[in-house]
Amino acid sequence: MVKLSVIVPFYNVQQYAPDTLKSLRANTREDFEFILVDDCSRDETPEILARAERELPGAVLVRHEQNGGLATARNTGIDRARGEYLTFLDGDDWLAPGYYPQLVAAMDELGCDFVRTDHVQCTGRARSVHRVPQGRRGVVLNPREAILPADRSTSVDYAYAWAGIYHRRLVDRGLLHFTHGLRTAEDRPWIWKLHREAESFAAVGLLGVYYRRGVASSLTQIGDVRQLDFIRAFDQVIEETARDPEADKLLPKAVRTYCAIMAHHLGSIERFEPAVARQLRSLSAGALRRLPQDVLAQVLDSMDPQRASRLRRVRRRPAAARTVAA
Repeated sequence: MVKLSVIVPFYNVQQYAPDTLKSLRANTREDFEFILVDDCSRDETPEILARAERELPGAVLVRHEQNGGLATARNTGIDRARGEYLTFLDGDDWLAPGYYPQLVAAMDELGCDFVRTDHVQCTGRARSVHRVPQGRRGVVLNPREAILPADRSTSVDYAYAWAGIYHRRLVDRGLLHFTHGLRTAEDRPWIWKLHREAESFAAVGLLGVYYRRGVASSLTQIGDVRQLDFIRAFDQVIEETARDPEADKLLPKAVRTYCAIMAHHLGSIERFEPAVARQLRSLSAGALRRLPQDVLAQVLDSMDPQRASRLRRVRRRPAAARTVAA
């Protein structure tokens, strides 16, 4: 039986894919499989992955005939995975040697639905350690209790899918798939669903994922319309959380996070193309009006004045249709 399935989407990452694949080779085991999803790359990535299919033990290559985005590529990998456990890696990041065997050992020992890990962020030559915002390490916890408090960074703010390992029973319960077609912020509805509906999780102080920040082709660096998918992602968080039995307790956190992300994008609006900037303002106006207004009022009153003022100004604008055009 396959113990671990590693799902790795690739899209136009010819510069970085060799390092990613080299690090996977340093994490092979006879009961590991590596599902390499080529999301219709247009550079030399397909050729690099074709070689990896031949040379990397446990490699399974899957090709998309059209680009679907990270969420859809991960879903393709989940559907092909055979492992008892699943994890993710992005095609421009890399791993420390022997990391995955340590991650599996931690999961075996704890026996919970999912385990979250720290990671190393790499910006150029700079390195910084980013930790799961959970003080208790190596003990099984209730995921719902890690959502709050609303005014502090918590586990739902640490949304990196690749910073962890997940039991197959989450797939069987419909909790591990991502929202099809989301091109950014795809981890946000996903992590909220995990913490609302899974039964157990743990955080461990295990470093082994190296997250490459500032890649020119990354959506976090591109100011086009795909960035606006954060609206659709957080609308989903709000809608699903509003149906939760503890909505009154959880919604202030969801609304506060949505407002913080919205204020961030509006505060750097000059990086967007002019038409996209206009759409960002109008979509944000509509989103603010859809939020529960009593909760929104409390959140704005508790935010710093500059961000709150920015959101209040936008809320007075005409709202655009909810759907973001491709």
